[in-house]
Amino acid sequence: MEITLRAPDRPPPPSARPPLVGLTPGGVAALHDELLAYHREFAPLFQRAEQRHWALEYLEGQLLPLERKSIAPLADALDGGNVQAMQRFISLGAWEDDAVLARHQQLVAETLGDADTGVLIVDGCDCPKQGEYSVGVARQYCGALGKVANCQASVVACYASARGFTLVDRRLYVHEDWFTEAYAPRRTRCGVPAALPFRTRTALAGALIAGLCERGALPFRWVTGDEHFGNTPVLLDQLADAGRAYFMAVPHNVRVWASRPPTAVPAATGKKGHPFTRLRLAPGAPAPVRVDALAAALPPSAWQVAQVQEGSKGPLVAEGAFVRAVAVRDGLPGPDVWLVLRRTLDAARELKTYRCNAAADTPPETLVWLLGLRWPVEQASKAAQDELGLDHYEVRGWRGWHHHTTMTLLAQHFLVRLRGRLGGGGYPRADGTASPAPAQRDAPGPAPRRRRHARLHPGGAAPQLRRRAFPPPAAAAPARSAPGHLLSELTL
Repeated sequence: MEITLRAPDRPPPPSARPPLVGLTPGGVAALHDELLAYHREFAPLFQRAEQRHWALEYLEGQLLPLERKSIAPLADALDGGNVQAMQRFISLGAWEDDAVLARHQQLVAETLGDADTGVLIVDGCDCPKQGEYSVGVARQYCGALGKVANCQASVVACYASARGFTLVDRRLYVHEDWFTEAYAPRRTRCGVPAALPFRTRTALAGALIAGLCERGALPFRWVTGDEHFGNTPVLLDQLADAGRAYFMAVPHNVRVWASRPPTAVPAATGKKGHPFTRLRLAPGAPAPVRVDALAAALPPSAWQVAQVQEGSKGPLVAEGAFVRAVAVRDGLPGPDVWLVLRRTLDAARELKTYRCNAAADTPPETLVWLLGLRWPVEQASKAAQDELGLDHYEVRGWRGWHHHTTMTLLAQHFLVRLRGRLGGGGYPRADGTASPAPAQRDAPGPAPRRRRHARLHPGGAAPQLRRRAFPPPAAAAPARSAPGHLLSELTL
């Protein structure tokens, strides 16, 4: 079957395939200095010397090849680790996550920023929990398990461009049960801010995106998400009002008009009747139709074979149809949108439906490109959990959850930056000029003093990073390196 549509010449974000790197042993030995230089980007935001020290230790611990990355194993693996001190740093430390994340987003813009291919992807990130005292935990749908279970839920944002991808922000979803009087002791015990209002996941996503737009560090025009976000008109209109184009999956039961129906303000009836002021559908106007019914009614000529890029799985070929439609807002015609339909070529003919507010003259190739841009957030979330311990925390409080997730986002971006440098020298800035590798900036200060005896990993982080950059020959042969070698596995 001939492929008639391809995405424009915009390389997709680098996938999970191992990169080709050419490090000398001396270059690998300098990786720990590079971690120190990366830490110096954030050090001024930690007000106390011990906070700066434990921030570096926590980052280093998250990069180690440990099976479990809660505080106790991290402290045990680090030479000079201290469980109580690290617990205080994460659970009680008086440092501001927002300031650290703002700097994080500036650095992501330097590493990955691209106004032409930059996309923000929002998604849910849920962590199963056994107990009932961790902040926000409740029995609710857990995406990680695919069923209702006891879990903590959050919303994450991933920035992706042709240069790579990484997580840039997150919001904790506090279940509505926590705002009842019965949960007041738990809120106090977990340190939930007294003025915190209940917000749905989509409202959290809206606030997260609004914050990124206000800071303006990351260049992106497009915002994508799954059906949960795509089926929320308030969020979609918020994005449109902010000048962003959305490309969102929608469930099949979403309704649209194939063309704009007539509307009118009804005339007043009776001598004492008040005049109508609100538009209504004109008599005889057609009802909106489900998007799957509209797809089923399309002629065969409306479908084209498109090559969709799906990241680590390689190119995927499917049928695509692109139809202009009118969205429904409160029972009336709303904005003009693209209805993008994707259908598999196998016997199942599985249909996926999307809604996009791009201009009417948007080329179909651009919409095909957007079809393949969901996988980065899924892979980034999974890598953060599996390799960096995003879901390994054992802290229960509001501050602890935010501190741990902030440090995890920093650790992930360190690997992204490192990969960019290993793959071709310095990484590009958002304005297209070359940025020096972190080790080429101001010389880092001396490494923190360590005890003379190393408990588990003598020599600091450099030997661990060396093992991950150069896995044993037996592990280097497969197309995808063995878990544990993060610099080959986490090719973000």
